[in-house]
Amino acid sequence: MSGHQPALRRVLTFWPLLFYGLGVIVGAGIYVAIGTVIARAGDAAPVAFLIAGITAAMTGLCYAELASRFPEASGSVAYVRHGCGSQALAGLTGLLVTTTVAISAASIARGSISYLAILLPWPPEVLLPLLIVGCTAIAAYGVGESVGIAAAIGILEIGGLIVATIAGVIAAPELHFRAMLPVDLAGWSGVMAGAFIAFFAFIGFETLANLAEEAKDPHRTIPRGIVGAIAASIVLYVMVAIAAVLSDSGADRPLLDIFAGAGVWLFACVGFLAVGNGTLVQVVMLARLFYGMARNGQLPELFARVSPRTGTPLWATALAGCIVTGAAVVVSFEQLLILTNALTLAIFVLVDLALWRVQRMPASATPGFAAPRWVPPVAAVLAAGLMLADLAT
Repeated sequence: MSGHQPALRRVLTFWPLLFYGLGVIVGAGIYVAIGTVIARAGDAAPVAFLIAGITAAMTGLCYAELASRFPEASGSVAYVRHGCGSQALAGLTGLLVTTTVAISAASIARGSISYLAILLPWPPEVLLPLLIVGCTAIAAYGVGESVGIAAAIGILEIGGLIVATIAGVIAAPELHFRAMLPVDLAGWSGVMAGAFIAFFAFIGFETLANLAEEAKDPHRTIPRGIVGAIAASIVLYVMVAIAAVLSDSGADRPLLDIFAGAGVWLFACVGFLAVGNGTLVQVVMLARLFYGMARNGQLPELFARVSPRTGTPLWATALAGCIVTGAAVVVSFEQLLILTNALTLAIFVLVDLALWRVQRMPASATPGFAAPRWVPPVAAVLAAGLMLADLAT
């Protein structure tokens, strides 16, 4: 690759990164997956979200240290390459991440259509491509603009969840908290099945690692953004799940069923923006992944070109939009959800093991953020265990 290619611009600070991370986590999860979690776990849905959140938090600590050590746009791919010393394994990770992000963005886009259908009576075949093309255009325009929009919508969707929580508790016929804790094996089996789906609600924190080359002081801001976004999302998810269970809303659209009359329309607007925001963030992340891989020779040089006008990798962004559109149109929502979780957990196991090796390498530089030595193996076991638990149930 020629040496005069313009570099990505370092324009991102902590607070935009924090709300950007919250925007994709919240938009990609609670607005889309909560109905399926309730269908599996029943009244114990809050426990399922807590288990999924703990699993995500352990790997989040691994990403925080690795992002501090290796602030590269290719994220997980770079971490596996550094930790395992294998270009082949790094390439496999890149393929897994590409597939996962594309499927995740497609599932998020499909989830947004369920909210948008309340607002516009257009067929999904029309709404899906329009949504993804619009997100791709914003992502190509500039990272500052796309992250700023995502952060602003993130604040709105968090406000929507707080309102839904308050409304759900007020609407509750009784406060049956004891029913939320399973008392037998069948109950815990449902919780683990629900936790596997609930894990989808936490996917997104890893996208912050792919913005390391566009962040100011990435050794500090990226780890803080990852940890802060996961912690806040765990609190939000458990609160909302408790409200949905207490209000006895249906599993088909539990958040919308909390409201009535004009409240349904207003919350549908927030839900559409929240979930559509997740599509934007995933397109940005996928484009940065392609950029980082191309710069390391794992993709054609074309995808490493940065526009001097917008400061974004236009060809990589266009490719990301095309892949997401294809997946959203072809595959059903439930299949997208299950595939996303399984592939993401497999990637997390690889990243956790990569940090485990990095921490044991001699003369390794001290990172700006360091996870305890016990975290990587525990994180790998939890991620693998969640996959196996879903197979068993």
